[in-house]
Amino acid sequence: MLKIICLTAALGAALGSTAQAADLQFDGRHARAEAAANGSFVLHAPKGEVRIAPMPMRSQTGSVMFDALFARAQQEMDQDRVDAIRDPAFDEGRPVPCECFQTGARWPYVWTRDVSFAADLALARLDPQRTRQSLQFKLSAARDGHTPGLFVAQDTGSGGSWPISSDRVVWFLAARHLLEDRAFADQVWQALKGTLAQDRAMVFDAQVGLYRGETSFLDWREQTYPDWTREDVRFIGDSYALSTNVLHYQALRLAERLAGQHGDARAADYKAWADALAQQIDARFWREDIGQYMSYIGEAAHPVPYAKVDLLGLSLGILAGVLPPERARRALAAYPMGPAGSPVVWPQEAQQPIYHNRAIWPFVSAYSLRAARQLDDAPRIAAEIRSLMRGAALAGSNMENYELVSQAVHVEEGALSGPVVNSERQLWSVAGYLSMVVEGVFGVQDDGRVQPKLPAALVPELFGTQRSISLEVTGKRYVLERPQSVGDGLLVAGRTTTRGTTTTVQLVTAPAATGFAATTADANARAPATPATPQALRRGTGWNVPVQAGQVLWKDGRAVVASNGQVQISDDGLQHCLSLTRREGALESLHSPMVCVGPQQVLKGAQRWQFTSAKAAQVRLRLQYRNPNGPINTGVTAAVKQLVLQCPGQPLQRHTVTLPHSVAVQDSTSATFTVPKGQCTVALEEGFNMSALEHFAHYTGGKGGREGVLNQAQVQALTVAPVAMEEGAR
Repeated sequence: MLKIICLTAALGAALGSTAQAADLQFDGRHARAEAAANGSFVLHAPKGEVRIAPMPMRSQTGSVMFDALFARAQQEMDQDRVDAIRDPAFDEGRPVPCECFQTGARWPYVWTRDVSFAADLALARLDPQRTRQSLQFKLSAARDGHTPGLFVAQDTGSGGSWPISSDRVVWFLAARHLLEDRAFADQVWQALKGTLAQDRAMVFDAQVGLYRGETSFLDWREQTYPDWTREDVRFIGDSYALSTNVLHYQALRLAERLAGQHGDARAADYKAWADALAQQIDARFWREDIGQYMSYIGEAAHPVPYAKVDLLGLSLGILAGVLPPERARRALAAYPMGPAGSPVVWPQEAQQPIYHNRAIWPFVSAYSLRAARQLDDAPRIAAEIRSLMRGAALAGSNMENYELVSQAVHVEEGALSGPVVNSERQLWSVAGYLSMVVEGVFGVQDDGRVQPKLPAALVPELFGTQRSISLEVTGKRYVLERPQSVGDGLLVAGRTTTRGTTTTVQLVTAPAATGFAATTADANARAPATPATPQALRRGTGWNVPVQAGQVLWKDGRAVVASNGQVQISDDGLQHCLSLTRREGALESLHSPMVCVGPQQVLKGAQRWQFTSAKAAQVRLRLQYRNPNGPINTGVTAAVKQLVLQCPGQPLQRHTVTLPHSVAVQDSTSATFTVPKGQCTVALEEGFNMSALEHFAHYTGGKGGREGVLNQAQVQALTVAPVAMEEGAR
C-alpha cells in the first residue's frame, strides 16, 4: 500500500505546512530546503545534500522549497551548457566542438527531439543564442551528390532511423521561437521547404491522409507498441502516430506563415495540407468508446484503433488547436492521474520493465501542464506542478524519468525493474521545470503578457502568509498579489500595472472550467495480455477464424462479431487482414500480429516485375527482403526505395516503401496502387535515407556513416494483393 505522508491534509501529498514550506514528504521519503547566504540554498534530499548557488533568475514565494528548486533547475541548465559534445557512436566518442546544450548527465550529445522539446518549453526564451547553435547542429545538406536543399536530421532510431522514426519536424516547434535572427530565420525557411517536401514524398500517405511513422519520443518499441515489434519494426513504419502527425501539422502551419512572408505561392498548398491533416487527425485517432485520442493506429491495410493513449500526443494536439475543444476537454479530464503524477502512457504493459511504461517523464508533465492551462483544468494544473516539484526535490535533480507510483528514480522488481535508464539534469526535464515556474505558475508568456491560471488549492503552498509572490527573469520582475478570498477555482489576472521593469498582477477568482473532476481511472492499470496471431482455417469458399471468449476479431480495421466462438470470412477475391485483441472489463489489449487471407502473388526478382490484373482493381504491393545493415533499434540505414508502376494507358505511379533493418527475410512497408485491366510493370528505384546527410558522415556507430551513403537491402520478391477499392478511406 502506498504510504503518503500528508503534511497538509487539505492539500494532499504536497508541500509542508511549516512557516516557510521548506519540507516535502512522499512515500516515506523526505526533502528539506534551506535558504542560505546571498540567494543560495541547501537542498537536503534522500540521496544527500545538494548545494545550490545563487542564480540570475529568482523567485520569492512563501515556499523555500519552490524557490530552491527553481534555482536548482537554473543550476542544472548551466551544467548542461557545454563547449563540446560527444557520443560513442559519433567520431569514436571524441569531442565535437559545439557551444550547445547537451542532453543530460548521461547523454553528452545533441539529439533532435530532446533539444527541440527543451527549446520549445523554455530554452529558446532563456538562452536563445545557445539554443540556436544547438538546433543548427541538427541541420544538414545532403552528400549524395544530387539532392539539393537543407534538411533536419532524424537521429538514429528504430529500424535504421527515418522514415520509420519520422518526428524530426519537432525541430520546427523549437525554431519558431527564434526567427528574430534573420540569418537563422533564412536557415529555418530553407530547412522547412526541404524537410516538408521530403516528408510529403516519402512519409505522407495520401490515401489515409496522415504521415506514417513512430510516435514522437516513445521510441523503445515494445514499451508502447506490441511486443512482437521487438524484432520487426515494419509495422511501426506503416502505422500512424498522433504525436508525430500533430508535429507535422505544426510544421505545416509554420510553413504557411513563412511562405506568406516570402511571397511564396506554396503558402496555399501548406494551408490546404494543414487543414486536411487536422481533419484526419480528429477523425482517425478519436475513439468514442474510450473517449480518447489513440496514441497510434494501424497501417492502411488494417487501420485498427490501438487501445493505447499517450499524454504527450494528447497535450501537443490540445496546444496546436487541432483537436475540437469538447473532445479535447473530455480526453484530458479522463486521462489518468496517480498520487505521484500523470503516466506517460496508459494502460501499462504488465510484462515490460519501467521506462516509458509505468513512468512519469517531467517534460511530458510540463506539456500536460500547458495543455491543462489552455483548457482551464485546475485539478491537472495543480497535480502537474506538484509532480514536477516532488520529483526534483526527492531526487535532488531534474531526472529523466520516475516510476509511476512511488516517483522513485529506481524500483527493484527483478526483470521488470526500472526505470531501466535514467539520467540527472536531463535537458528537457530541466526545461520543463523552468517552464512550470515561469509560465505554469507566474503565467509569463513569450510575448511578455502575464496570464496566470493558478489553482486556488496551491495558494497556501506558494503564498504561505505572504500577500504576494514574485519572479525575476530576463531583466524583468513579475509580482502576483493574492485576493482576500481565493475560492476553489482558478486565480487569474485582474488589474495589471507595469512600472519600469516590474509588472504587478492582482489575482482575481475565476470559476474553474467544469467537467474536470478527478478521473477514477487507475493510472497504473495493466492492459490484458496480447493474444496470439489469429488462425484462419480454410473451409469451403472462405475461412473460419476461432475467437475465444473475451477476444475480439478485427478485419480490415473493424471489429467483427463472432458467432459460436468463430468468425467466417468469405473468399471474395480480395485480401483481408485480421488481428485479435483481448478485453477485460474496460481495458483492451494491444493487437496480435496481423495475418492476411486471400489471393496474393509472389513475384521473384530484385529490380523489375510484371503482373496481370483480370480487371480494374486496387493492389497492395510489398517487397520481401533482408536488411542486415544494422540492429533493429538504431542506425541510419533503413533502406528507402520507390516503387514505380507503369500500366497501359495510365501515367506513371510512384510510391515510397521502406525496408528497415531486419533479423530475417520480412515484408517492407506497403504501397497501394490503382491498376486497370491488363499487364503492369513495377520497377524499383532509389529513394533517400539518413545516411545521405552530411551530418551522418560523423556517425561511427554503424554502417552508412563515415564509409559513405548506404541505402541497400537484399530484395527477393514483390508481393501483389488485390484489396478493396475503399482501402485507406475508412
